[in-house]
Amino acid sequence: MKLRTITLATALALAVFAPATAVFAQTADKLPLQPLADKPGRVVVPGTKHEVYYVPSTVETVTWGYLPNAATKPVLSVPSGATVVFDTLSHEGLVEDQGRNPLAYFGSKGIPANMVLKDGIAITGSSMAHDFAKDGPHIVTGPVAIDGAEPGDVLKVELLSAVPRVPYGVISNRHGKGALPGEFPETPKPAADASAANPGAYNNVSVFTPIRRTKAGKWEAVMKTANGTEVTFPTAPFMGVMGVAADTTKPVHSVPPGLYGGNMDINDLGVGSTVYLPVLVKGGNFYTGDPHMAQGDGEVALTALEHSMRPTFRITVLKKGDPGIPSRSGSLTKPLGETADHWVTIGLNPDLDEAMKDATRESIRFLTEMLGMDRPTAFAYLSAASDFQVSQVVDGTKGVHGMIRKADFSKVKNGFTGKNAKK
Repeated sequence: MKLRTITLATALALAVFAPATAVFAQTADKLPLQPLADKPGRVVVPGTKHEVYYVPSTVETVTWGYLPNAATKPVLSVPSGATVVFDTLSHEGLVEDQGRNPLAYFGSKGIPANMVLKDGIAITGSSMAHDFAKDGPHIVTGPVAIDGAEPGDVLKVELLSAVPRVPYGVISNRHGKGALPGEFPETPKPAADASAANPGAYNNVSVFTPIRRTKAGKWEAVMKTANGTEVTFPTAPFMGVMGVAADTTKPVHSVPPGLYGGNMDINDLGVGSTVYLPVLVKGGNFYTGDPHMAQGDGEVALTALEHSMRPTFRITVLKKGDPGIPSRSGSLTKPLGETADHWVTIGLNPDLDEAMKDATRESIRFLTEMLGMDRPTAFAYLSAASDFQVSQVVDGTKGVHGMIRKADFSKVKNGFTGKNAKK
């Protein structure tokens, strides 16, 4: 598991965007982080004179179970290079097999009402439709249009920070899902009368998981063994869903990822990382959701440590042909990631073997187009020097991502650096 911390998030934000940092510094431990406003727009950072772009999660600004498409109107438009703060919601504790009542669900775990997020209460208490059997579980916030973005361009999306909004999350395993469907959960199958009014009849398993600060000031998650002994593990916050609107007017289910990004669930794309997304509709229409405090490769139970989060992004339009785009064609046909130490190539397919092939082919493309390798040498390099990791096996379309180490190419002149974009 990759270790990324809130401390790192704050340091990065300090380096790149001082006004947003004020949000993090003042709210990091003043949980819960309730919404800053009830509508998208510019808000003043508490305790400062700085303004930031902000998108809350409301009935008007989210989709539940589906991703924005070509027909979805943006909830906010921002200039290229803008920094945008989102208040995102985890679906855990809000969906029907948990009663669609976060006050009752989290109250049953000992959480007082004032520690439950108001936006989650408002959405679950609204008439917003959600079919637990048919729809995806994710509450997706946005989209945000980026001025000047046109099909063929690329959005460069930098995750500057990700701060937990509450000191707790949930990890769930549901019948028919996860890496071991039919084996887990080891409970009776859902009853015919299972519903939000009778959530126990689903017989799904959710593990409530609080977080706390270590002596070093880092967040850790806490579980217990059967006899009550504590088990702790480090957190590494990231956004499971990051994407652009698909070029279709048909509904786009929130679970399987695709060429538009979406539910990629790549735990390496945490704080300090960049995602390059192909623009498919005017404005690009970026959205995010499915916030995770920690996730192992594979995400085998079904969910990660699902945890409502306040992420901050810087979103920049790279016009087609911009040298900052990681493709010889000057555009992209699928997402690509970047961290401080690696380029992250992404393979997606319902068949895990085919997802591996997809990631390998994309890695060869990147190495030949952007770093000057011939194809046989690129293939040999990947075999000897790169790791291919299983992103997740639980989203219908499975994911494998390749990790290409930047340091190995330090002597390559005119190679892609991620800093090549036109100013």
